[in-house]
Amino acid sequence: MKALSLKIMKRLVFLLGLSALCGFSLFAQKQDVNTLRETAKTFTRQGDYPNAIVVLNRAIQVEPGNLEVLKELAFDYYLQKNYSKAIETVKPLLDRKDADPQCYQILGMNYQAIEEKKECEKMYKQGIKRFPASGELYNEYGEMLWAKQDYDAIKLWEKGIESDPNYSSNYYNASKFYYFTLDKVWSLIYGEIFVNLESYSKRTPEIKAILSDGYKKLFSDINLQKNQNNKNPFVSAYLAEMSKQASAVSTGITAETLMSLKGRFIVDWYAKNATKFPFRLFDYYQQLLKEGMFDAYNQWLFGSVQNLPAFQSWINLHTEEYNRFINFQKGRIFKLPPGQYYRGLVSK
Repeated sequence: MKALSLKIMKRLVFLLGLSALCGFSLFAQKQDVNTLRETAKTFTRQGDYPNAIVVLNRAIQVEPGNLEVLKELAFDYYLQKNYSKAIETVKPLLDRKDADPQCYQILGMNYQAIEEKKECEKMYKQGIKRFPASGELYNEYGEMLWAKQDYDAIKLWEKGIESDPNYSSNYYNASKFYYFTLDKVWSLIYGEIFVNLESYSKRTPEIKAILSDGYKKLFSDINLQKNQNNKNPFVSAYLAEMSKQASAVSTGITAETLMSLKGRFIVDWYAKNATKFPFRLFDYYQQLLKEGMFDAYNQWLFGSVQNLPAFQSWINLHTEEYNRFINFQKGRIFKLPPGQYYRGLVSK
């Protein structure tokens, strides 16, 4: 009986030891894959795509089926312009339960590169059906339509804004789209949201210039309310308050006059419309006013694109104030809550 118990104990110790060894092996394997991925990313950043591909193929041997590794491999094939290999790598991932919007994005990039438009459009529709809150997919599908001059692109960017309010690229494209139409309100609103979501990218100066010029176009219209889309109650309220403050920019559109305009606007907006139309962008105005950073914000927004010497002069006179705003801006995350989408409203 004692011999039997001793035998059972030995087997148990052996099994526990084997289990621990397997666990260590899996941990080491995971570490190895992560190390390989980091090595591959370094090669990718250096533009050495062949070496990145060699390393990622090794990672797949270590951990076959790793979704992240396969996506990265497909992306490196894309960067290498080996589109057929990229498609061969990423397309099967769409059938997996753990597929994500990025799988569709990577496949879409490759389809567009080889001008496989029918398959690309079909794939985006499938992706949006599966991930209806993916701002990335709405944006890229919209860009594909815009490339062939299909104005339905704006419907996709709008849907992306509504479904995924913190994905910046839909605001970027929508702001540029509306800038070239009679509807100037949404170009201004979407543009300013964009520069707060994406404050220091290569695209930011472009949208700052659109904002500056957009205000000039808005106030060059003497019938501001009549000629804009006032069937939308949010737009009607916005234009009514802007019209009341038009005297603030009567000497021209500058960072200083726009600061005055927007400061007066937000005071009246909160008195009449804030409860009916809660809006994160306008809440941010209010926050900046309370904390004494509204002037610096408007200088950052308009000064550099309107008059660089005057902007630098202002900074020299208000260095502490400007630095305080920049530090605050870099340390905060501008985030829009769901349910503040007003573009589709219609007056009852």
